[in-house]
Amino acid sequence: MFYVLLACFGCLSGVTAVLFGFGGGFVVVPLMYRMLMAHHSGDVIGESAMHIAVATSTCVMIVNALVATAKHHRAGQMIRHYLWPFGGFIALGAIFGAAAATWLNGEVIRYAFIAYLGLTILDCLLRRGFLTRASDAVLRPLAPMETALGGTTIGIIATFLGVGGSVMTVPLLRRCGLNMSHATSMANPLSLPVALAGTVTYMALASFTGTDFGPWFVGYVDLMAFVVLTLGALLGIRLATPWIGRIPDRLHARVYVGLLMVVMVGMWLG
Repeated sequence: MFYVLLACFGCLSGVTAVLFGFGGGFVVVPLMYRMLMAHHSGDVIGESAMHIAVATSTCVMIVNALVATAKHHRAGQMIRHYLWPFGGFIALGAIFGAAAATWLNGEVIRYAFIAYLGLTILDCLLRRGFLTRASDAVLRPLAPMETALGGTTIGIIATFLGVGGSVMTVPLLRRCGLNMSHATSMANPLSLPVALAGTVTYMALASFTGTDFGPWFVGYVDLMAFVVLTLGALLGIRLATPWIGRIPDRLHARVYVGLLMVVMVGMWLG
């Protein structure tokens, strides 16, 4: 049952990656955390449940982000000048975020995850231009401060929480005048540096703890869970691809915020 649920939620993560830019973290992290706590209460895996969930999530995001980016590229949704050097600063921050997360208690990460979601939801609801995009909105480039400081901050927070950073990159790109279809499409390639840097760092730094999770682990990454989640995600991506660019902008934005609320409540109850 554990792996059946992982496959189903992996499929859901593939759908959200294509349609909303969520590379898997908002689906995978709450699910894995709750399931690991239920099946490994009191052992070393249960004690590191949040770290394992976050690390495995970043690994799944590599596949989701790569495949979803390719789909959006073929659909003509990519705007290259928003990717670099913004993505480079996100990668830099991702290294620091993953290093910080391995040294903190799992409960601290869980509550940080909830607070992060809450602030993001409020920002989307209260800041003008997210739920409703003006019909005459003019595209503007990212400012130097948004590129350097913003990119580094996004990388730190995203890798710390294992969420890819889409909940910061999408609102930011919306404020630059992009519609939801383009903003969520751009979230996938911008999640890739977080996924790569985070996965490598979690694999490397876990060795310093001296904890043995078993033969199917590399650092904090659960390889069996990774394979099952990835297979499910590939199916979800295939199912969602025909909807690229077809969801009305206002509905797209509202569903995006609604999904954030569902995940936040689920994580809080967990």
